Amino acid sequence: MTTLDDAYANAAHIPAAEDYPPRWEAAAAAFREGLGTRAQVGLSYGASPRQKVDLFHPEGVPQGTMVFVHGGYWKAFDRSTWSHLAAGALAANWAVALPGYDLCPDVRIPQITRQIAAAVTDIADRTDGAIVLAGHSAGGHLVARMLDDRLLRDAVLRRIERVAPISPVADLSPLLQTSMNEILQLTPEDAHAESPVNMAASGGAAVHVWVGAEERPVFLEQAAALAAAWDVPHTVVPETHHFDVIDALEDPESDLLRFLTGR
Repeated sequence: MTTLDDAYANAAHIPAAEDYPPRWEAAAAAFREGLGTRAQVGLSYGASPRQKVDLFHPEGVPQGTMVFVHGGYWKAFDRSTWSHLAAGALAANWAVALPGYDLCPDVRIPQITRQIAAAVTDIADRTDGAIVLAGHSAGGHLVARMLDDRLLRDAVLRRIERVAPISPVADLSPLLQTSMNEILQLTPEDAHAESPVNMAASGGAAVHVWVGAEERPVFLEQAAALAAAWDVPHTVVPETHHFDVIDALEDPESDLLRFLTGR
């Protein structure tokens, strides 16, 4: 075990952590089933099987589209595990898009960043109106990276109104000191270039960083560092950890959903 392995080990410090993935998968499958024809599943935006988007439609005319990018340290999970997190935005009359992406070590993080940029562009081409971005953990990193004006064309970047990085990995350099870098294959150069704390946020989007109060100290530090680097607000949510801080996405009246939907 290298120096920072335990610092970035979330599951080891969450009671019954092993119960969460099957619970997420069951909730997601039931949610998709309940949407019926309002769920468009597996829309391709790229060449590989994982480069697909699930697009869920509200019952009425959508106010805009929320894009949720999942986490898993860029090496785990896929879009199908998180469908139920669309509940809050759909109830607030927003469409929701959940992109998948290729995982390390088949690709490296700079490639994943560009896949998400391609997914956001594809979603913009399929939808009208405002776009808001939410992402959790590695997904928090990826949605923050979308404010790099080298990744999205201006017409897409201008449509992004709000961004919520949730428990984001905003500085990738500490991951060089973890054993998971055997899978991530980060170089010091890539870690610097891919760290949102080292970039300026382009476009006019409002950004608000979220993190659970009971998360590992490094995630509290990462959230605070991004908020400081970009001079944006951040919320430390009481009595939540890395696995349940995202539950707020299911509640249209949560502070997180109110931010994302502009209420």
